[in-house]
Amino acid sequence: MTNFVTHDLDTAPEAAKPILKRALNDYGFLPNLYGAMAEAPAILEGYTTLSAIFGKAKLSETERQIILMTNNRMNGCAYCMAAHTTLSQMGGVAKDVVEALRNDTPIANPKLEALRQFAIAINESRGWPSNTQTQAFLEAGYTRQTMLEVILGTALKTMSNYTNHIAETELDKAFTPNVWTGHAKDAA
Repeated sequence: MTNFVTHDLDTAPEAAKPILKRALNDYGFLPNLYGAMAEAPAILEGYTTLSAIFGKAKLSETERQIILMTNNRMNGCAYCMAAHTTLSQMGGVAKDVVEALRNDTPIANPKLEALRQFAIAINESRGWPSNTQTQAFLEAGYTRQTMLEVILGTALKTMSNYTNHIAETELDKAFTPNVWTGHAKDAA
């Protein structure tokens, strides 16, 4: 056990405080993930910056959440599965899509399922999808740009998922209605 501190505005290093204040302002509470990342202000800044950049990707909210939640599940991150279930609900992602992502079942919409499958391929292959996987993704109506945006989302989730693993981040009260327990059997 590494005994990470979940920082607040009083205990956080000075470089992390402006980011934590912004998060508190934006969310109305300070997510424990941010409190854990505050131990290393650079990762907190990197994560929040990359998250904002990913929000600018040429993807719908549903498509972004498919990439993020697929990686959360594959990396076995219970914290991020609960958090992104909540964010998906708030963002209008269809309930059947959220359930498919949480349960590792196919999404009924073929194009969205192709995105989920490609996100799986990128994660499992560590960025070496097969020609067949790449072709199926393109044939579903996605582009080379989308391929790179899947990598961007995967990088973002690597930062948060791995932080939660080593910090053993406690789930925030706001996310507890969507607790996820599939992590032990699903993690690679």
